Amino acid sequence: MRRFSGEGPPGDAAEILKGLNKPQREAVRATEGPLLVIAGPGSGKTRVLTMRIAYLLSTGRARPHEILAVTFTNKAAREIRERVTRLVGEGLASGMWLGTFHSVCRRLLVADCQHLGFTSGFSIYDTDDTERALRQLMKELSMDAKGFKPSAIRSLISAAKNRRESPEILERAAIRPIQKAAARLYGPYQERLKRSNAMDFDDLLLKPLDLFAKRPDVLAKYRRRWTHIHVDEYQDTNHVQYLLTKELAAGHRNICVVGDDAQSIYAFRGADITNIISFKNDYPTAKVVRLEQNYRSTKTILRIAEATIKHNVDQLKKRLWTENEEGSPVVLLRCLSETDEARRITQTIRRLRVTNGYRLQDFAVLYRLNAQSRALEDALRQDGVPYRIFGGMSFYQRKEIKDALAYLRLLVNPNDLESLRRVINYPRRGIGGVSQQRLFAPVASGTMTPWEAIARPTMPGIIPSARKKIAEFCAMIVDCMQALEHGDVVEIARKLFTDAGVMHDLRAGNTEEGLVRWENVQELLSAIAEYMAGAEDESSLEGFLQEISLFTDADEKDSVTDYVSLLTLHSSKGLEFPVVFIAGLEDGIFPSHQNQEDPVKLQEERRLFYVGVTRAEAQLYLSCAAQRFVYGRSESYSESPFVSEVESLLLRDVAGPEVRMRGSFDSVGGQVVQRRSRPVGTGPSREYDLSDIVPGAIVLHRTFGEGKVIKVSGRDIRKKAVVHFKGHGHKNLVLRFAKLERLD
Repeated sequence: MRRFSGEGPPGDAAEILKGLNKPQREAVRATEGPLLVIAGPGSGKTRVLTMRIAYLLSTGRARPHEILAVTFTNKAAREIRERVTRLVGEGLASGMWLGTFHSVCRRLLVADCQHLGFTSGFSIYDTDDTERALRQLMKELSMDAKGFKPSAIRSLISAAKNRRESPEILERAAIRPIQKAAARLYGPYQERLKRSNAMDFDDLLLKPLDLFAKRPDVLAKYRRRWTHIHVDEYQDTNHVQYLLTKELAAGHRNICVVGDDAQSIYAFRGADITNIISFKNDYPTAKVVRLEQNYRSTKTILRIAEATIKHNVDQLKKRLWTENEEGSPVVLLRCLSETDEARRITQTIRRLRVTNGYRLQDFAVLYRLNAQSRALEDALRQDGVPYRIFGGMSFYQRKEIKDALAYLRLLVNPNDLESLRRVINYPRRGIGGVSQQRLFAPVASGTMTPWEAIARPTMPGIIPSARKKIAEFCAMIVDCMQALEHGDVVEIARKLFTDAGVMHDLRAGNTEEGLVRWENVQELLSAIAEYMAGAEDESSLEGFLQEISLFTDADEKDSVTDYVSLLTLHSSKGLEFPVVFIAGLEDGIFPSHQNQEDPVKLQEERRLFYVGVTRAEAQLYLSCAAQRFVYGRSESYSESPFVSEVESLLLRDVAGPEVRMRGSFDSVGGQVVQRRSRPVGTGPSREYDLSDIVPGAIVLHRTFGEGKVIKVSGRDIRKKAVVHFKGHGHKNLVLRFAKLERLD
């Protein structure tokens, strides 16, 4: 399969342009004025962005500090920086402002947040911190925490921020009780953040806009500094990100945006596809370059992608093509159930490893819902196949790490109320809930800062023993704060964790779980040491804390390098694998039943399928199940409409049992006709009659697969069966819980 060649050693502009196709060269050389690069999947988008930056630097059209490039992942930012460095050398590459929207805005705010009343050591609240703060506010305002989940409140406030709506606007628009609750909490939550010298993820993007509105001179400074702006994945920008880039590009208008409207799949996060579709409205003189040659996938896979995306109405014109080989047929696996689906995917992975020599890391299984991973995990685990679920708990989200980080955050931001609440009585030191409530009452009323409250705990009602422990806690923090001015950050952190009792608490009981948590805190110390060794400022603990607040699980290192990747379709964007399975292609699962009736949402579901298809390099498998357990009940499903849109291009799997889906379709003579309306061999969509399970019957179990009934005993709800499953042996099952499906 044809691939890009390496960039080679640093060189001049001619060397940078060498190896690019005609549209890529056109995009790289268009250095003045607005530029829209419509980049299809696998068309060299990152390469073009990299080469354009290198071209600007090597030709002297821009100096390093005049270039701003924003991406959506730390991984993409690292890749671009590494490639540019190889092309132009460390000296030129090091001066660029390159990173995610959040990291670039954090860096900007560290330099200028004093104009908004913050200090540079501000804390960054993640979703857990935000929900803890909202939960506490709900208590203080006597709101029903059970009736309104803090996660739902956070989501509504976040959505309002992404639209740049104030608490007053949210209040006027509130109709449902949950919306009214969010509107009531929005203002107090922002005040709590300000008093804690903290910002959440949304604030990192909003505050620069507030800063520019309040201080036009600061905006003018950044407009003069960044003469060339680059935005990656422009189709994923929300309204605030759109406003930021538009403000910064005003004047010189040297803005290059790269993206693909056909891969806009994050509307639920606030992404606005109209930003890329309407780019020419904002910049009428913009040059448009289309990257349509795909270097990733086979011709067969691209035909599937084109066949589905053509059904969308709202899109920019683009036609993918490739010089790659024709490739293997795309296979549709029609399965009896999610268990059968997982088993056959696992079998296919095992077969392809033998016949094609693939490694496990060459395989990815994509799905619409997180819950779909359960059956896949069971099948892979039973077969002894290593796997990794992407989107799991990040290292920095583990409780012991969050606790340790809360202590460190207090050293650089003692007014961080959520960090104070988290650790003031962890490990337990006799400062209970009542004492904390009385201690922080002046903070809630706004008469004291959090640090003033613990430094002078004069509030009535706090018992002497608790008052003594508060003083000891405060002294411990002050001691480490003072040591931080001239001491080694890692050793100070180690001392703090030890003096606070964290290390002892983790090892107490001598349990294996406690040891793992203790080792995780040791790993945190290693991460601090690694960061400090590469930091320009030797006292940049605050920089470390702010940077790791923006980490995602994609930034984590993994000790196991060869595994099958399990991930949602949303998480797969930007990745590629030689072999891809898209599981769960049933109507109501994918597309989601929640999005079927809305034409706009259905188009996004189709774009999501398009993204999944174009992750595949060499081989693509689609799968659907006639029945699937959803919310504890077995339901019959018809095939996804996305299957019918591409079915004439698919090779049906002939190795598995014949499965006819409810309401599924065949293509006959160019016409789409409906087939029989019920799965063969799986019975009606109801609980199975226990009398069907008799000795000698062939049955299907959702975990163990296909088996033969050996013996049946008991009556009614006590009825049991001994079933022999290949690879699992004899199993004793209670029939009313086993939910066996009779196949013969």
